[in-house]
Amino acid sequence: MSFEEQLTQRLPERFPEGIEGAEVVQPRRVEATAKREDLRAICTYLRDEEGFEHVSCISAVDWVTHLENVYHLVSYQHNIMLQLNVQIPSEDPWVDTVSDIWKGALYHEREAYDLMGIQFRDHPDLRRILLPKDFVFHPLRKDYAGE
Repeated sequence: MSFEEQLTQRLPERFPEGIEGAEVVQPRRVEATAKREDLRAICTYLRDEEGFEHVSCISAVDWVTHLENVYHLVSYQHNIMLQLNVQIPSEDPWVDTVSDIWKGALYHEREAYDLMGIQFRDHPDLRRILLPKDFVFHPLRKDYAGE
């Protein structure tokens, strides 16, 4: 059994309430959905026990009914990428930071905050990164109508 297949079994076993699904979608690529309340525990496990040493991207998506963070995590030792999706209610847009787990998340989280308004709890420097600091909107939200 490949590492990817083993990972899709281990994640829901380790986090039965926190992982809502995991599947191999391509060779060397796994997708999983995590609950936001369990994100830090899952990410710590992925780094410490599964060898995911890098976050290459954190993207935020507005699906109108909810927001979603998409984490691209890389394990160089296993040569795979894990896409971890986390749904976030639009009316309560927060998720815990993973910037202390992977330092590369610092700027990705600031960008998601700046453009989508997602709050990252316990982020050490959550402020705008692209837009002026006095800009009051989050322009990639679908409810943004412009000025």
